[in-house]
Amino acid sequence: MSENELEQIEEIPYFRMMGDSAINVYLGTQISPEINDKVHFLSNLIDEKNWTGVIEVVPSYISITIHYDPFVIDYLSIKGFVENVLDEDNGNTYSAKKIVVIPTFYGNSYGPDIESVSSITGLSLDEIVKTHTGKDYKVYSIGFSPGFPYLGGLDSALHCPRLETPRVTIPTGSVAIAESQTGIYPSDTPGGWRIIGRTPIQLFNFSRSKPALLLPGDLVRFQSLDNESEFELIKESFEKGDYVLEEITL
Repeated sequence: MSENELEQIEEIPYFRMMGDSAINVYLGTQISPEINDKVHFLSNLIDEKNWTGVIEVVPSYISITIHYDPFVIDYLSIKGFVENVLDEDNGNTYSAKKIVVIPTFYGNSYGPDIESVSSITGLSLDEIVKTHTGKDYKVYSIGFSPGFPYLGGLDSALHCPRLETPRVTIPTGSVAIAESQTGIYPSDTPGGWRIIGRTPIQLFNFSRSKPALLLPGDLVRFQSLDNESEFELIKESFEKGDYVLEEITL
């Protein structure tokens, strides 16, 4: 939905049919932690309901998309359920269940844009690393490629515009920032975000029983690695299946 269309929304929740087997439910018109909490609250609630006829629920920044079988369940049933849930005085809040710690080596060839980020922000390289690793980030949404986490909560001191000319290929594991977000490239793809580091952890792999290591609603904490040798050791260990990714249960 375009910005102009969002501005026309007068009532929340706003329901938008997507053909005869999907519906968008907008819970706000502006990206914010509070709205995204409601998105994940509703998404999890529908998942836990194990609703016959509901095929998939896809959370985004300010909305969820519900894919359903119209021969089993209809639009009005879904709409009524959502309205009832949101009308109840239960807070409609979501609490992350875990923090996933992502080891990252910053700078050098692994973070080719860290110098430009320094020039734009006025921060030293050490200050960039300290600021970027100094907080936990919420996975607002997964896109534009399988497993790519859009992470909200980037410190305003690190806000930077995208590159004027996107790269044809950004290496797997690249940790980057753009505007008010940070993210991790799960595979070699084109992109215009500014790369400040790289993780040896492969976030997405179809061959795993659970292909994606990060899910919407998770929290991510970046942990700075001391040198490239440590990066390579973790990468080798992870590829062999020996490395245990640190997860902090909340």
